[in-house]
Amino acid sequence: MLGCGQSGMAAARLALREGANVCVFDTDNSSELKCRAEELGSEGCKIAVGEDAVCSEPEKYAFAVISPGISLDWKIATQFTDSGVPIIGEIEFSYPFCSPSIIGVTGTNGKTTTVELIEKILNGCGETVVAGGNYGRPLSDIVCDSTSYSSVILEISSFQLEAISEFHPSVAVWTNFAPDHLDRYSGIDRYKSAKMRLFVNQNEEDWAIINDKDELQGLKAQTVTFSAHQDSGNYSLNEGNIVCGDDILFNLQKTKLRGTHNAENLMAATAVAQIKGHSINSIVESLSDYTAPPHRCELVATVGGVDYINDSKATNLHAMESALKSFSGSNEGIVLIAGGKDKGLSFSDVVDSVSRHVKHAILIGETRFQMAENWADQVDCRLSEDLDEAVSLGKSLAKDKGTVLFSPGTSSFDMFSGYEERGDLFKAAVEKQIK
Repeated sequence: MLGCGQSGMAAARLALREGANVCVFDTDNSSELKCRAEELGSEGCKIAVGEDAVCSEPEKYAFAVISPGISLDWKIATQFTDSGVPIIGEIEFSYPFCSPSIIGVTGTNGKTTTVELIEKILNGCGETVVAGGNYGRPLSDIVCDSTSYSSVILEISSFQLEAISEFHPSVAVWTNFAPDHLDRYSGIDRYKSAKMRLFVNQNEEDWAIINDKDELQGLKAQTVTFSAHQDSGNYSLNEGNIVCGDDILFNLQKTKLRGTHNAENLMAATAVAQIKGHSINSIVESLSDYTAPPHRCELVATVGGVDYINDSKATNLHAMESALKSFSGSNEGIVLIAGGKDKGLSFSDVVDSVSRHVKHAILIGETRFQMAENWADQVDCRLSEDLDEAVSLGKSLAKDKGTVLFSPGTSSFDMFSGYEERGDLFKAAVEKQIK
């Protein structure tokens, strides 16, 4: 096993269960890693960590299972491939032991929410399903479970897809695609090729649910498309309604999710459930109380016609722009609360998006002066000392319609310990205003 994180430990335990002789390699030498390694050692694994992770006889191993956080071109991996030892990923290793059907979800954004939605809907419709992969439990851990599942829903990253060979989801979901992880891939095409491996083993009996704007080619499975930005897909968004063909399925207001990006997550999850034969009434009932993962365009409250949205996870300008586009339909425009640590970003790069979607910008943190300097010619900018003051001002500016969107566009470490604390304090500030 290459790596002694969550997936590496799960794969090691599955291998032990199947009677294999297992050695775990990890170049980390932290006290936390040593504790995990000692735990596996007590269960029967051989352990090689830190400097000992250099293998003197790699050729004696039948194969190596690589954790997703380890690149195939790192020394810990190449010491095996250079000796002709095949390397597979943890998902590939555990796949033959998985009897339930697999629903695989990949994409640049929205994977976790989509996986959670599918799990919530299918369980609500009477199935017994479990979610895992890059989200939650590793597949190796799930297959060791005594519970009998009808389906396993896996969030799958490009890193995990790099090292598959036979892995075959019966339903594959592609949420969207945008440039990312270019510190690991030499170019955007290699990143996309890694993600496209989700479909490589599918056949005409399988299903591929894909974002229509990405126009994926060469798929062998039956294809369902969706988009909140164009009406050419099987599923689309029309005046706040999720639509399939000529049928209005449900209005977004029947859920606790907001924004076009969440509309697309709902479309993908609904498509999975309908493929599996569930009625739209059961689907809507199942997802009505679902809330998105915290700090990701999270609806905090709706007061007097104003939605207060917590998007503290938006720690870069691309994420902030995505949130602005998601809530651009607000009748009275967006009141944006933004700003944070100065990371040397160029806020002039997003002035077009801000001017197009934002009516008022309330700016906080180290970057507030630079943001105001870059944006003031295009949008009304106000400076605020803290989140309590910013939310109070946002309430007065939004009046009785529109959206107060907290999407900082940069990191939190000037004023907070992390985006979680920042988001929690925004929610607390909203609660003070609505009491």
